[in-house]
Amino acid sequence: MISIIDYKMGNTRSVFNAFKLLGENVEITNEKDRLTRAEAIVLPGVGSFNDGMKDLNQNGLKEFLTEEIIDRKKPYLGICLGLEFLAKRSYEGGVCDGFGWIDSEIVKLQPSEKQNKVPHMGWNDTEIIKEHGLMKDFTEAVFYYLHSFHMKINNSEKEVITSKCNYGGIGIVSSIQKNNIYAVQFHPEKSQENGLKLLKNFLEDIRK
Repeated sequence: MISIIDYKMGNTRSVFNAFKLLGENVEITNEKDRLTRAEAIVLPGVGSFNDGMKDLNQNGLKEFLTEEIIDRKKPYLGICLGLEFLAKRSYEGGVCDGFGWIDSEIVKLQPSEKQNKVPHMGWNDTEIIKEHGLMKDFTEAVFYYLHSFHMKINNSEKEVITSKCNYGGIGIVSSIQKNNIYAVQFHPEKSQENGLKLLKNFLEDIRK
C-alpha cells in the first residue's frame, strides 16, 4: 500500500489518481497505524510552508515521520511542499523549522530576468544531473512547476541533487535523492506521461 498523507494542503486526490493509473493500491490518510503499515509514504502539498508544518506538528506527524523515514528507512516521496519540508528551515512568512533531513534552506524565488514572474508556474525543461532513481530513462524531461520558494542546498549535501531547472537565471533544485528519501519540486501528478513515468521509477527503485 502506498500511503499519501492527508494534511489539508492541496493536491492529494490528484496524486492518488496518478498512482491509481499505475495500478497501485493507494490510500489518503493521516492515521499513524496505517502509515506504519505502508510500503511507502508520499507527502504532496501546495501552499504555505508554515501552514503545512503547523498542521503536521498539530497531528504529531513531524516526529512520527522522522521515526518512520530516518530511523526505520521507509521510502518517502515528497512533492513540492513535501520537498521543501526536508530543509532545516524556511523563510516563507518568517523563519519556520522544517524536518532538517537535508542540509538546506527554503528561500524566495528572485528571478534576475524581469519577464519571469513569481510564482514559477507552468512547464519547464529539467536538466538531469544523475540519471538513476526518479530521473531514469527520460528522453525529454519536461515537468509542471508551481512554487514561489525553492530549496538552497548547502555544499555538504550537493550530491543529493539529481536534477535542476533554470528559471529567470536561477538554478532551481528540481529533484533530490538521499538513500530512501526522494523528492521533487515540480508536480508529477500534473506532468502527464512524464509524471507517471517518474512515479513508476520511484516504485521500481524502492522495490528492486
